[in-house]
Amino acid sequence: MDMTSKTVMITGASRGIGAEAARVFANAGANVVLLARSQDDIAALAGEIGEKAIAIPCNVARYSEMYSAVATTVKVFGGIDVLINNAGVVDPISQMSAADPDEWGQLIDINVKGVFNGIHAALPVIKSGGGGSVLTISSGAAHNAIEGWSAYCASKAAVNMLGRSLHLEESANGIRAIGLSPGTVATQMQRKIKDSGINPVSQLDWDVHVPADWPARCLLWMCSPEADKYCGEEISLREDEIRRAVGLI
Repeated sequence: MDMTSKTVMITGASRGIGAEAARVFANAGANVVLLARSQDDIAALAGEIGEKAIAIPCNVARYSEMYSAVATTVKVFGGIDVLINNAGVVDPISQMSAADPDEWGQLIDINVKGVFNGIHAALPVIKSGGGGSVLTISSGAAHNAIEGWSAYCASKAAVNMLGRSLHLEESANGIRAIGLSPGTVATQMQRKIKDSGINPVSQLDWDVHVPADWPARCLLWMCSPEADKYCGEEISLREDEIRRAVGLI
């Protein structure tokens, strides 16, 4: 994929999948907009990438900050072609009976409201440019209940429906909405899961997790016409068909 002259906005870009996606898209020629609460981390990544990157501190759970980030992006790069909704948290990991209600609600604010906020703020800009892609990181947890993950499972199920709803409403306007379930990825989130000791996912050996550049490379492929048949759906990086299409096997 040649992304020259395209602009890609990535939430949760300070580390993990988001940071790797920034590198992959920048290497493909795109301008990349790095959003995260961790100002120092995204500033360092923007410095690494160079003039094609800008870092904007942003809490996706606050619509005003997301709206402002979109306005800044338009001012600097002229538009948005791809929005990658990657920001997400897994805490609190606990039984529902023991969960802190405020922490449970904070996860929903980030994982669900954050995705809606990104879509709502960026959609008019993407449409005004003739259309583009809205790619959202989902999870197998969207489809299967996992002990201790009530908030995370609920949030990813909601995100799956947000993507499907976006496709229903905006595909005729050139919006390509696709979800990506990356499987288990070797990121800091997996270290938190491991430390929790709750449910079978925390018992997995580290070497079974795929590297973060795999989903990043998949996100780039999802912007290609080859992925058009998956618009309105969620694809899984666990599937050999997808890994083959991306060039991972």
